[in-house]
Amino acid sequence: MRRDIFQAIADPTRRAIIALIAIQAMTPNAIAENFNTTRQAVSKHLRILTECELIKQEHQGREIYYSLEIEKMKDIDKWLAQFRAIWETKFNQLDELLENMKQQSKK
Repeated sequence: MRRDIFQAIADPTRRAIIALIAIQAMTPNAIAENFNTTRQAVSKHLRILTECELIKQEHQGREIYYSLEIEKMKDIDKWLAQFRAIWETKFNQLDELLENMKQQSKK
């Protein structure tokens, strides 16, 4: 079964992993040091993120480094953009209402 990116980011540990490797590529051990869980649990999260193509692996000698796959993150941003427009419209309407109420109270 192929997971989608939204299932991947639903888990708080995976979101934390994404935040960690957004700054710099890291080895699995370096990532695991940031969590109070087993190395195997972190490996499972890394596998899911890799399957969803949110992160990528790069071999450097004997080490594997994980880094963020920016293009996939753009897919999430595109999906959110449709809601961002709705939120902005609602906030603008609220601003107008509050301004009107403020003007009414001055009269």
